[in-house]
Amino acid sequence: MTGTMCGDVTEPAELVPGLVERVNGRGPYALVGSRCPDCGATVFPSVVRCPYCQGQPLRQGVGAAGSLYTYTVVRTRAPFGLPEPYAVGYVDLDGSGLRVFGLIDPAMADELTVGQRVEVGLMRLGVDGQGRPCLRPVFRSEHPTASEVGR
Repeated sequence: MTGTMCGDVTEPAELVPGLVERVNGRGPYALVGSRCPDCGATVFPSVVRCPYCQGQPLRQGVGAAGSLYTYTVVRTRAPFGLPEPYAVGYVDLDGSGLRVFGLIDPAMADELTVGQRVEVGLMRLGVDGQGRPCLRPVFRSEHPTASEVGR
């Protein structure tokens, strides 16, 4: 998808284009970051210059799944049309050594445990600053149930 804004009511767009992509164009979603060939650093999100050596990093997937390091469930009024309650947390991504912060599938808010396996997903969730629906990256159960698929 293109552009930096969310779409209209019938066509939600990614809130931050290029933050996630499908593995091999059709597989599960993965977060997209950068890896520097000069110093070996891996960062998320993708950058133009390596923050450690100023080299020119290569854009690449940095993780499609990981383990929930910690989380919190927010039970106050949610911003940007997020459901109430909603959850956020840090996830240790497999293979990259990165710990990233993100939204967690709201359906999981009352069933979360530290160490739980999660995967990257993209779901229609909330609105942008102009009130238009958005697709946002979220962490969800690594093996979603049939009712979770397609949300």
